[in-house]
Amino acid sequence: MAVRIPEPLAQACADVSEAGPGDAVAGVAPRFVARPAGVTEAAAVLAAASSLGMTAVPRGSGTRLAWGVPPAGCDLVVDTSRMNKVLEHAAGDLVVRVQAGVGLDQLAGVLAEAGQRLALDPPGAGNGSGAGTIGGVLATGAAGPLRLRYGTPRDLAIGITVVRADGTVASSGGKVVKNVAGYDLGKLFAGSYGTLGLIVEAAFRLHPRPAATSFVTLDAAGPDEARAAVAAAAGSPLAPSAVELDRPARGEPYRICVLLEGDADGVAERTARMTELLGSGSAPSRPPASPVPPAWWRGGAAAVADGTLIRVAFWAAELARVLGAIDAAAVAAGLDPAIGGSAAAGVLYAAVAEDAPAPAVARFVTDLRAEVGSGGGSLPGAPPQRGSAVVLHAPAGVRAAVDLWGPVPGLGLMRAIKDQFDPRHMMAPGRFAGGI
Repeated sequence: MAVRIPEPLAQACADVSEAGPGDAVAGVAPRFVARPAGVTEAAAVLAAASSLGMTAVPRGSGTRLAWGVPPAGCDLVVDTSRMNKVLEHAAGDLVVRVQAGVGLDQLAGVLAEAGQRLALDPPGAGNGSGAGTIGGVLATGAAGPLRLRYGTPRDLAIGITVVRADGTVASSGGKVVKNVAGYDLGKLFAGSYGTLGLIVEAAFRLHPRPAATSFVTLDAAGPDEARAAVAAAAGSPLAPSAVELDRPARGEPYRICVLLEGDADGVAERTARMTELLGSGSAPSRPPASPVPPAWWRGGAAAVADGTLIRVAFWAAELARVLGAIDAAAVAAGLDPAIGGSAAAGVLYAAVAEDAPAPAVARFVTDLRAEVGSGGGSLPGAPPQRGSAVVLHAPAGVRAAVDLWGPVPGLGLMRAIKDQFDPRHMMAPGRFAGGI
């Protein structure tokens, strides 16, 4: 029997339908899906949802929709797939303004015609939806290898337009008309998982596409060797764009890959110097270089679609300690996670198989947090926070056994911001840390 769409919602948006099984958000089934075509329609949708007392969850391509805690309620999915226009590309200023539903792959094709790029390269989630949409990447804060040189989505965004829970449109930063005094919305909404409102447009700074690339790879036998290689590459004057690490299983060597970009002559010279730096200096022992990345680049642990995916953030200088902590916690729990990520930027991912017992995964996460120092740093006199371990995605059994976010400094302030932007807690309720 078809469900009747509430009149305020039907009047707000031309494309509203009953939700189906494929619309579930981390296992939570919504009642309706609305697909607004622009800012005005998106604002009307949220205003209507607010008047009806509905909870709402934003969705882009769905690449990372299973990340985070399942929402406490989900009456309405606000799908941004119709908001897929590149609104402005000021090539001379290296700036682009787009709607939230624009895919990163789609945008890359547009910018390539002008010899430019948005330096965001988050790994896909293995579901065929590519790298995701602009809104989704901002909402999850997802970033890949290029984060070492160019930063994360919050660093590259120079302006943002959002719709608050009551339908109010607000903007901040560059390439916008109306600014909201006192708030940097781009920083607030980046990584907020849709809990503060709906991202509808964003403006970014761009960079020229490199004329040449080179990937220098080598193996490291253990954590100390891996730390030394990563530190040598990242600390060199050769300006690597990325320094990645990958290890599929314990007992295998750590694979290190350094990305160099620029003009052809410069990249060739820097590649020769990098291979000399990371090798012993003699040709037979120098690491190999290639213009194409290894097969695991932007993949490996970070691209896991099922199972448990844990993001470990830490001070980059402590790479060896963190690698040792991951292995120690894994051995104690009887697990063998794959490890990979941006080692020089202090971000690694640990991926555990879907069939791993939930108690074992929970123990692994708990022990890992205790070692990398996910607590502390938020109280006067407390030691600085040394790192964190956040479960991005996990099967239902693991989600029930462990707090996905773990201890989060500044949680009181975050709750106050949530109350300010969404006093009725209708936007993706419970998705963020502390039940926000």
